[in-house]
Amino acid sequence: MTAIVLHDLGSRQESRAWFATAARAAAESGDDQLHAWVLGGEAMVPLNYGVPKAAAGLAERARHAGGHRPTAAATLAAAVAARAYALNHQPQQARAALADAAALMERLPEGERSDTWLTYGEQKHHVHLSHAYTTLGDTRRARESQQRALELSAPTSTMTRTLLNIDAAACSHHDGDTEQACHRTVAALAALPDGYRTGLVRRRALDLYEAIPAQHHREDAIQLDILDLPFLFSEQE
Repeated sequence: MTAIVLHDLGSRQESRAWFATAARAAAESGDDQLHAWVLGGEAMVPLNYGVPKAAAGLAERARHAGGHRPTAAATLAAAVAARAYALNHQPQQARAALADAAALMERLPEGERSDTWLTYGEQKHHVHLSHAYTTLGDTRRARESQQRALELSAPTSTMTRTLLNIDAAACSHHDGDTEQACHRTVAALAALPDGYRTGLVRRRALDLYEAIPAQHHREDAIQLDILDLPFLFSEQE
């Protein structure tokens, strides 16, 4: 839990250190599913902070540990692997992992679907699908998952809802409306309390900005939007 919170705050090195401790303890316990769940969580650190190849390696270790039974850990590992492959420009591997995640999700027992730290419910599933399909440029499926994830997310799930809105903005960019993408991102970030404009949320917004070709950065609409978000560029990683 400490590792996940540090990940969300953007403290990458500290998060990996806590995940490493958790992974050793899980491996020593002999609980393969717990070990797979920890490795899947650890994979999200390089996944969300610019090292998708390392994320894919950790996710595959998680898949190996989790096995082929329909468990929360195995389903999480497949979904994280799909996101990592999508970011690593390996669409075939990403779609294969998405198919595995969908098959596991269909067979996931009800007890593994509840809303806890160690389970994998429909809301979490669609959050992962949103990012995977957005990265692949499959905006129709991405929007379907964004809508469903938002329906299942509590109004107080501030970070999750913001990340889904940034995914939606990225879909607008993929579909050719870069100006709308900027407007949507600025609106999502401007609505956040100051304490939430760091870490993962900030990184995802920067990823979208950096995905926009440099020649568009000088366009008036985009420049005006970016001026509203000075914290994007003032905070040190």
